Amino acid sequence: MSEIEAKIEDLVPEWMYLPDISEQWGVRVTEVRDLVKNGGLIAVRRGPNRSLQVPAAFIDGPGLVKHLSGTLTVLRDCGYNDAEILEWLFTEDPSLPGSPIQALQENRGTEVKRRAQAMLI
Repeated sequence: MSEIEAKIEDLVPEWMYLPDISEQWGVRVTEVRDLVKNGGLIAVRRGPNRSLQVPAAFIDGPGLVKHLSGTLTVLRDCGYNDAEILEWLFTEDPSLPGSPIQALQENRGTEVKRRAQAMLI
C-alpha cells in the first residue's frame, strides 16, 4: 500500500461497493460506473479483490451529496488527481469548521466550492 493509499484509508471511514450504490439508487450498476468514468464520482480500487469502492460519505439516499459533482470538477480544474481530491475533501478545515465533505453533507456547498476555487488562483 502506498503512502497516499494509507492516508486515504485513514481519512475515509466507510466505503460502498458500486453494486450496493446501484441497488440503493434503483439503477443499473453500469450507470454508477459511467458516473465514475465521467468524473461525477470518485471510486478507488481497494481490498483484497481490488474492487472499486466509493466513500460512503458521497452518497445521500437516492443520489449524490448535493454539490459534490461541481466540487469535484473545480478540484480537477485546479489540477488535483483523485487521491488528492479525496485527501482534501476528508481533511479537517478549521475555517469551515469540519471537513469539506462534512460541509457538503450539511448543504454548505457554496463555502466548499469557494475554498476550492480559491486554489485556482
